[in-house]
Amino acid sequence: MDLLEIKDPGFLKNMTNSQLEGLSKEIRQFLIEKLSVTGGHIGPNLGVVELTLALHKCFDSPKDKMIWDVGHQSYVHKILTGRAGEFDTLRQYKGLCGFPKRNESEHDVWETGHSSTSLSAAMGMAIARDLKKEKSYILPIIGDGALTGGMALEALNHIGDEKKNMIVVLNDNEMSIAPNVGALHKVLGKLRTAGKYHWAKDELEYLLKKIPAVGGKLATTAERIKDSLKYFLVSGMFFEDLGFTYLGPVDGHNFEDLFENIQYAKKTEGPVLLHVLTKKGKGFDPAESDTVGTWHGTGPYKIDTGDLIKPVNAPPAWSKLVSETVRKLARTDERIVAITPAMPVGSKLEGFAQEFPDRMYDVGIAEQHAATVAAGLATQDMKPFLAIYSTFLQRAYDQVVHDICRQNLNVFIGIDRAGLVGADGETHQGVFDIAFLRHLPNMVLMMPKDENEGQHMVNTAIKYDAGPIAMRFPRGNGYGVPMDSSLKEIPIGSWEVLRKGTDAAILTFGTTIPMAMEAADQLESSGISVKVINARFIKPLDEKMLTELLSQEMPILTIEEAVLQGGFGSAVLEFAHDHGYHHAAIDRMGIPDCFIEHGSVGKLLEEIGLTSEQVALKIQTMTPKKQKRA
Repeated sequence: MDLLEIKDPGFLKNMTNSQLEGLSKEIRQFLIEKLSVTGGHIGPNLGVVELTLALHKCFDSPKDKMIWDVGHQSYVHKILTGRAGEFDTLRQYKGLCGFPKRNESEHDVWETGHSSTSLSAAMGMAIARDLKKEKSYILPIIGDGALTGGMALEALNHIGDEKKNMIVVLNDNEMSIAPNVGALHKVLGKLRTAGKYHWAKDELEYLLKKIPAVGGKLATTAERIKDSLKYFLVSGMFFEDLGFTYLGPVDGHNFEDLFENIQYAKKTEGPVLLHVLTKKGKGFDPAESDTVGTWHGTGPYKIDTGDLIKPVNAPPAWSKLVSETVRKLARTDERIVAITPAMPVGSKLEGFAQEFPDRMYDVGIAEQHAATVAAGLATQDMKPFLAIYSTFLQRAYDQVVHDICRQNLNVFIGIDRAGLVGADGETHQGVFDIAFLRHLPNMVLMMPKDENEGQHMVNTAIKYDAGPIAMRFPRGNGYGVPMDSSLKEIPIGSWEVLRKGTDAAILTFGTTIPMAMEAADQLESSGISVKVINARFIKPLDEKMLTELLSQEMPILTIEEAVLQGGFGSAVLEFAHDHGYHHAAIDRMGIPDCFIEHGSVGKLLEEIGLTSEQVALKIQTMTPKKQKRA
């Protein structure tokens, strides 16, 4: 059938299993072709084709609420709800979002980009449904990786206690982004191999009543017998003990098996856990055979070979530069231990793990736990390196405050994907970390201008033993600058002058330094001399250099690829106020008070007015006297 003609999933109601199998093949081919051009989360979506079709056939969206955890696996759902025609714009500026988006469709009832939230959201929706005396099914679809998140376990505890009607679909593909780890993963492993187990209360009661003479007496002990059967039939009744009716394991690529178990789930009172086994990347050999997480999400690729299309002779990725520098230092510093919350591939820690397997810990999707593990290590005179994306560090905020900073522990936080990240959009933009870290006592926060300074900052962080220190670095690759052969320490709180000037000063760091330098070049031709300063330490500020600028009454413009409220520019304003420079000419450029959606970083910077041209215009307004003389 023509996928572009699909308006809503209602057409699935009358399709046979054979027709659904044909549709599954069409959808997989569609995704493989479209994502080869745009990139995207191909592995997760190829794995849930049959499951998504079965759910939309058996339930009535949006009346029945399908809540996709993380949202990496929502592409098939988007196709079935009328958005196939927009896939050429997937994750592009003003195009189709790569995650569920409420303003895209009434079928997207929950927005997400971080894992482990679906169960809590589902509980809220179930409570609202019951208070409003409505009738509908609530269907959170959560992966086995996301189930390790602390929030998911908190929700399981609450749902099992309240006994709300809900069908939790556990999409078990033995992967999160990388292969799953942890004890819960092993529990699921036992369930995968234990054989199928169905529980339907009405069927058991029927069988008990059929036993002659002792039937009545036996019926009074039905619950005890039911429990005995559970433990006899299933190895490890983790979910049943939490208050769920467990169904499965179910073959997530077999429609007959899916429909049979969904019907069991629909007629069962209280919370149900439907355990569905799927194959991540199914139908595309490179993705299906992936064992490390490369095909979880990719850029464009060649369909015939599976080769990823990457720039030729590109400089090293920032993640690799940082992880390899830590690895180099670990050879002579046995205190160094690396920790990641389920991102060993994204954080490029494979080499570290191979060389130091006993000093590398992937704790699963558990950012809060990762931060406090790092704190615990630091209390024992170790030097933990916590590799974490900016967007995921948000989830560990309390642990950074309470466990790391309050105790002034020597934890090195490598904040990956800091700044705008582009295609993944508003849930993943790393623009809040400065604002939520800058105000924390004891915290040192820095960002390098290039990869050479980056390796020296890593060395500085490892050698720093006066408390927590964090280094921000962007997504993507470095600039290809010459690299020093030996590492050095950068004085904490020191800035550097990159360009001399007399009429105005730009204070910036990291990815916006080239923008500032270009603006200074433009302004030079019109007679305005601009000093450009690499404000590489966001906290502490270089108070000596900042005092000199303020004493000279030089107009100051701060630029940051981060939110303005509470950011670096705010710190400069606070310093000026606190030190009596109440009439200083200070202006700021950065991310405005809104969430930034998906698109290329260049397009997004243009949209918010963060370009070299806009910087030049801003400086011109700050130097009106110079303009008149010119």
